[in-house]
Amino acid sequence: MKLYIKQRVFSWRDSFTIKDEDGNDRYTAEGEIFTWGKKLHIYDASGAEVAFIRQKLWSFLPRFFVEIGGLEICEIVKEFTFMRQSYRIDGLPWHLDGDVWAHEYSLDDNNGRQVMQMSKQWFTWGDSYELEITDAINELQCLCVALAVDCAMAIQNAQR
Repeated sequence: MKLYIKQRVFSWRDSFTIKDEDGNDRYTAEGEIFTWGKKLHIYDASGAEVAFIRQKLWSFLPRFFVEIGGLEICEIVKEFTFMRQSYRIDGLPWHLDGDVWAHEYSLDDNNGRQVMQMSKQWFTWGDSYELEITDAINELQCLCVALAVDCAMAIQNAQR
């Protein structure tokens, strides 16, 4: 299954529309403004909140907590690497590795099986991603990982 994430450019806060492969709205993600650290609320098509992502403050490298159904399911931690992107996902048996340009990512389980392929589009107005998710049961978790990675990249770009 595929999901397409498109960032809304003219917004006071982080705001994303997530569509399925048929072009139907599947989720929206809205950030909070005037907060310490990044916070994203993910809503399904009916407007019900299904997940929450928040940044851990006072951390050397970007770190995010993901809650689904009010329960913290994982912590996404950017690892210290040179020339490529890498994220550890504590709480889920997954690991995310990216290329040098931070445009292609592979989310794999501990057995080396691909869970998701994530591609950031080149030359777009606002960030745009395509997620190819192997198993639909992991859809929401994969979406949260992708959004946390976008937040981490935004933090790093702002620090430059």
